[in-house]
Amino acid sequence: MEGENHTEVLQFLLLGLSDDPQVQLPLFGMFLSMYLVTVLGNLLIILAASSDTHLHTPMYFFLSNLSFVDICFTSTTVPKMLVNIQAQSKDISYLQCLIQAYFFMVFAGMDNLLISIMAFDRFVAICHPLNYTTIMNSQFISLLVLISWIIVLTVSLVHVLLIKRLTFSRVTEIPHFFCEITQILKVASSDTFINNITVYVATALLGVFPASGILFSYFQIVSSLLKMSSIASKFKAFSTCGSHLCVVCLFYGTTLGVYLSSAVTHSSHGSTVASVMYTVVTPMLNPFIYSLRNKDVKGALGRLIKAGSP
Repeated sequence: MEGENHTEVLQFLLLGLSDDPQVQLPLFGMFLSMYLVTVLGNLLIILAASSDTHLHTPMYFFLSNLSFVDICFTSTTVPKMLVNIQAQSKDISYLQCLIQAYFFMVFAGMDNLLISIMAFDRFVAICHPLNYTTIMNSQFISLLVLISWIIVLTVSLVHVLLIKRLTFSRVTEIPHFFCEITQILKVASSDTFINNITVYVATALLGVFPASGILFSYFQIVSSLLKMSSIASKFKAFSTCGSHLCVVCLFYGTTLGVYLSSAVTHSSHGSTVASVMYTVVTPMLNPFIYSLRNKDVKGALGRLIKAGSP
């Protein structure tokens, strides 16, 4: 199709997960249920961590931020998909698509950075326990989160500004259920070389570096555990990392699955289905992982529920 200036684009079409009318209602019910569970579960974590003084520690401060980001992350994509399914429409305006792509990059990047910061927190707690409260003071942990927000907001803004210089066809089909940056670049009519370079840089900054930080932190943690003589001490120390390690494996495992599925099948539909795992399933499971594997969180949730009951 002939390329048009981006100011003249009438609409983008999100092709979604399936065109089959018979699966639209089950899809709507499934994603609505998962979205409500995600919001409720993460809200409970935030309320428990903020209301219970036992959880006023750096680890749960970061967990509250992660729960907030997970709510926003899911809310960036799922509500629009539900509206389109309900209205039997695939439309999303050019401006809406840019806004969705921007906030998706913001919250996906923030997820990465928070998980990395939480690994650093466990590293300090286990490898430098005597200096933990001095190092992880309230000013420092707030600064870590603030710097993370500044980084992801800036990087995402650069992405969107570079997309605005691209041209698209008057009616542009995006083979996904949300405006994902790489899919937008694939359907652009103009040269995307600079955009692709920016994607690689952003992937390194918001993906590779945080993952490397996590690997380094756990390498140091394992090294410290091996030096402990008591098996009970080893188990107690490592048990504080159990929930975080599960979240790391789930987040990076599903993200890796998306890219592997796209590379192996060369199918946009395959990567779209795989994307559901890290955009919807992972944020939904995080509260269960932390509540089921953590006695402090379970106790705080129990006290919160009792306080709210008549």
